Amino acid sequence: MNFKSTVKPILYSFRRCPYAIRARMSLELCKIDVCLREINLSDKPIEMLQISPKGTVPILVLPDETVIDESLAIMIWSLERFSKRNKKTHKWLEMNVYEPSLKLVHKNDNDFKPLLDKYKYCTEPDETPNHRENAKWFLALLNDSLEKRSYLLGHELTLADIAIFPFIRQFALVDYDWFSNSRYKALVRWLQHLLKLDCFNRVMLKQAVFQSAIG
Repeated sequence: MNFKSTVKPILYSFRRCPYAIRARMSLELCKIDVCLREINLSDKPIEMLQISPKGTVPILVLPDETVIDESLAIMIWSLERFSKRNKKTHKWLEMNVYEPSLKLVHKNDNDFKPLLDKYKYCTEPDETPNHRENAKWFLALLNDSLEKRSYLLGHELTLADIAIFPFIRQFALVDYDWFSNSRYKALVRWLQHLLKLDCFNRVMLKQAVFQSAIG
C-alpha cells in the first residue's frame, strides 16, 4: 500500500480508547492535521491490519510510509517535530519535565492499566470492589500530587496529564458516583477540569466509521 502521495498523515483511531484519545490530543495540541480513520473494533479494516498486524489503535501512518503504532510514541513524535507551534507543549520536552512525565506514564501504562481492565471488565459483581481497591494506590499517588499543585507535575499542563487522564476518565466511568464522592477530591477536580478542555472536546467529536476500500 503506497502512502507517498498522501499529504496528511493517516491516523487509525477508536473514539473512546484512552490510548487513542491521548494520541489525538497530542496531535491536536501540536496542530498536526491528520486524516482520521475511525474504526469499528469488531470489524477492523484490512488496510489497518496490513500496516500493523497487531491490530490495536492508535496507528499513525506518515506520508513516507513510516508507521508509529504506539500511542506514547505518537505523542513524543508530535512533540519532537511540531511542539514549537505551541510554546507550552514545547516545554514538555525539557528534561526536568520530560523524564518525570515518562516515569509517571510508565506507572500508568504498566502497573495501573492492568488493574483498570480488571475493574472495568469484571464479570463478577462481588469482585468489582476488590478490583477497585487494588487500583486505589495509583489514585492516591496522583491525588497526593494534585493536592499540592494544579497538574500532576506542577502548575502547568504536561505530557503526563494528557497521557494519563484518559485512563482516569475510563476508571471514573465504571462507577462515577463512587469516584466523584471518593476521598480523591483533588483527582476529581483535575479530571473535571481536563474534561472541559477545548482540545479534549474537539478530539471527542463523533466521526463516521471508516469504510475499507479492500474486500
